[in-house]
Amino acid sequence: MTSLSKGLVTLAAAAAVGLGLAASAQAQPKELLIGDQCDRTGPTQIVGTVLCPAMQDYYKLVNANGGIDGWMVRGDEIDNQYKVPPAIEAYERQKQMGVLMMTLYGTPQTVALNQRLGEDKMPTTSPGFGIAAAADGTRYPYLFPIAATYWSQAAGAVKFAKDKLGGSLKGKKIAYVYYDNPAGKEPMPIIDALQKSEGFELRTFAVPPPGVEMGAQILDITERYHPDFIIMHLFGRSPSVAIKGLKGAGYPLSKVIGLVWASAEADILAAGGWGVAEGYNTLQFAGAGDDYPVRQQIKAMYQKQGQQPPKEMADTVVYNRGLLQAAVQVEALKNALKLSGGQKPTHEQVKAGMEQIHDFTLGGLVPPLQITPTDHEGGGWVQIFQVHDGKFVKETEWFRAYRDVVDNAIKTAE
Repeated sequence: MTSLSKGLVTLAAAAAVGLGLAASAQAQPKELLIGDQCDRTGPTQIVGTVLCPAMQDYYKLVNANGGIDGWMVRGDEIDNQYKVPPAIEAYERQKQMGVLMMTLYGTPQTVALNQRLGEDKMPTTSPGFGIAAAADGTRYPYLFPIAATYWSQAAGAVKFAKDKLGGSLKGKKIAYVYYDNPAGKEPMPIIDALQKSEGFELRTFAVPPPGVEMGAQILDITERYHPDFIIMHLFGRSPSVAIKGLKGAGYPLSKVIGLVWASAEADILAAGGWGVAEGYNTLQFAGAGDDYPVRQQIKAMYQKQGQQPPKEMADTVVYNRGLLQAAVQVEALKNALKLSGGQKPTHEQVKAGMEQIHDFTLGGLVPPLQITPTDHEGGGWVQIFQVHDGKFVKETEWFRAYRDVVDNAIKTAE
């Protein structure tokens, strides 16, 4: 073969390789990667095994409708077992993968990772848990609670107790029953402040992990303290133990409210069923039940694929929270793509996209979120449902309580 012929063959081969690479590049889908942590095997798996599948279902729904302007959304999920070391490992692994944003799982895990979020400029959500002071976006620029923090939840619970007890708490006795870990203790500054301003008597009852033995606490509450109202902040298996124990002791569950992680169908069923829990009040930051358009859209998506809707949808409380988390992520990415001109956004653009979420309700499943550079909580809205006739019945519309007290706590938090 002549030198000219060899050169032509080489050029042709190079051109073919180049065309192949170009075709391969064109075939690669445009993907927006999110890092999601979960607990599927640890002490709070009763939540994680429903919440995280719901997030994946929402991503599937978005992608089934063309994604976000042609960009497909993928959530990389890692089980942190509700333990800090696996949570840190998961964070580092997903950071190396190039995720655009993350969602954490667990208050101890959020506290442990908070400094890294700022150092890496990683926009991250901690929906309804974590560091309550992170509502202040100026002090926590990359952490987004995006739902009522434990401080806003505590304020809502006290307001509800006040309404239930005739409009005044002066001289009333309130019991605060909490899981003895950082998350359980987080609402205390608000409850302590309201105890002083509203004039009620407060006694706290710590439940040691894993919370399956609380006979002593139930006895102290019902036989010795005799509270006018009980606020429960429990997780995992402990809410069902408390509901069953209080019911067995004859305490009226209509005078009990569970904060958000003691408020799902799984808690009711594990306590013995809807009849046992009749009257129990639950605080929510996403709507409970099936009557929301997005849930019907997900069912239709599965039916179109010849499949039954996933069994996780039966636990509407936790499943709906997963939809909230994923939907807020997707909304932030939509805004970020506008800021980037349709190119893959940066972390800063995703952060800015999150801070442009206004009046987002997801068909009523989500309160009217207003996330801004200064308010990463979205307003602190809650809603109360009661167990009645075998289902959750809405008792209130979305409301916020004692915002002056909560805002002061946010401003003065160390």
